[in-house]
Amino acid sequence: MKKLILSIALVLMCAGARGEGDTLKYRVCLKDKAVTEYSLKKPEDFLSRKSIERRLRQNLAIDSTDLPVCKKYVDEICRLGAHVVVTGKWENFVTVSCNDTMLASRMAALPFVRSVELVWKAPAESNKGLSAKRDTLINHPTVYPDSTYGTAFRQIAISRGDRLHAAGFRGQGMTIAVIDAGYHNADSITAMRNIRILGTRDFVEPGADVYAKGSHGMMVLSCMGMNRPEVMVGTAPEASYWLLRSEDERSEQLVEQDYWAAAVEFADSVGVDVLNTSLGYYEFDDRSENYRLCELDGHHALMSRQASRIADKGMVLVCSAGNAGAGSWKKITTPGDAENVLTVGAVDRGGVLAPFSSIGNTADGRIKPDVVAVGLGSAVMQTDGNQGRANGTSFASPIMCGMVACLWQACPELTAKELIALVRRSGDRVNYPDNIYGFGVPDVWKAYGWYQSRGKRANL
Repeated sequence: MKKLILSIALVLMCAGARGEGDTLKYRVCLKDKAVTEYSLKKPEDFLSRKSIERRLRQNLAIDSTDLPVCKKYVDEICRLGAHVVVTGKWENFVTVSCNDTMLASRMAALPFVRSVELVWKAPAESNKGLSAKRDTLINHPTVYPDSTYGTAFRQIAISRGDRLHAAGFRGQGMTIAVIDAGYHNADSITAMRNIRILGTRDFVEPGADVYAKGSHGMMVLSCMGMNRPEVMVGTAPEASYWLLRSEDERSEQLVEQDYWAAAVEFADSVGVDVLNTSLGYYEFDDRSENYRLCELDGHHALMSRQASRIADKGMVLVCSAGNAGAGSWKKITTPGDAENVLTVGAVDRGGVLAPFSSIGNTADGRIKPDVVAVGLGSAVMQTDGNQGRANGTSFASPIMCGMVACLWQACPELTAKELIALVRRSGDRVNYPDNIYGFGVPDVWKAYGWYQSRGKRANL
C-alpha cells in the first residue's frame, strides 16, 4: 500500500506542476505499457484494497488497463516541455499543457506515441473569470410535518424506492461518486450538513474549492444525499459520497472528457460502488469537433469508451440522457451512448415524458435511454439553502442512481452488469422498449423481490 500511495502522490505532484499560464492542452495517446514498472501479479502496488476486493467479489480480471501509464513515457514527454494535466490508464493517455504549437509534432514523433490531439485552447478573456463568490444563504427550508420525504416523495415513490427504504435499504455501506461541475454552498447549507461526504477533488483546477463553483452538482447531490425528514430525503440518504469536479463551465472543449476519465479512475481507486454523472457532450465551442449521430456508438468519444469499461471494473455508472429532445439534435449525449451503463431519460411525476428528454437509439441500434425517472419538476435544494424545483435529465439521473445504490445494498451478490440488467428488467415497458422511454420506469421493489425469490443470482 505504501508504494501505491507514493505512486499516486507522484502523479498528483506532476499534475499540480503544470504550467498555470499555458494556453494549449493536448491528449497524447500511447501505444503500449511496455516499460511499466508494475506487474499484474502484484496488483496491490497499483490498485487500492477496495478496488481489488471489488474485482475479486465479482470475478473480474485485473488486466493491462489497470496498469498505470508508463512513467518513463510521461517523463520523456515532459522533457520536451509539456506539463502533465491528467493521465488515463484505462485508455492509456496523458493530457499535457504547453504554449508551443510545434510541440504536438515533436510529441507525435516519439516512438511510443499513437496520436496527439488538441483538446483545449485558452478561452477568450471574457470567459475566463467565473466568480467564486458564494451565493447568499437563507437556510429556512419549508418543513412538511405530514411527509418524511418533504417535496421529494413522488420522485422516489414512482419507482417504489420508498419501499426499499422502509425495508432498511437506504444506501448504508454504499459509496457513490458524483462527477459534475461544482457543489456551490453544499458545505454551508444547513439541511445538507448531515450528508456523508468522504471527500472532494477538482480535476479542472486542482486544489480549488468545489463548494465555490457552479451549483449544478449541489442540486444533483441533493436528489440522492438529502437526509432531513420533513424537509427533503433523497434516494440514497445514508450512502457515502465523493464529490468530483470535471466540468469546466467557462467553455465547452474536449479536455473536459479527459478530466472526466481521470475522475472515474479516481473513483475506482477510492472504492466507489456507483457513479452518477449528469454531464453530456455533443456540441463544442469549436464546431468542427461536434459529434454526429453516426458517432453515438459507445466507442467514438473518449468518455464513452471510458464509461463502457466501468462495469468491467465492478462499478455501475448512471448518467443523464441529455436535454436535447425538443431541439434539432434530439438524441442522447455522450457518455449516454456507452455500453453497460444506465442512461436515464426524464418524465414528470405522473410518468409522462418530459419534452426535452433526449431520445435514442444508439448508432449501433442499442436501446437508449435505458430507463426514465422524474426530471420535470424534480425536488432539489437551492444554493440559498431552501428547497426548489428543477428540470432536466440531470436530476432524473441522480434520482435513479440513489435507488440503484439502495437496490445493490439489498442485492449484494449481484455483479455490476447483473444489477444493470435487473434494473432494466424491472421497467414498466420491458416488454416493448423504445427509443423514448427505454425500458420505462423501473420498479426497484419488484426487482428486489425477484432477487429474493429466485435464488439471488439465479435467472436474473
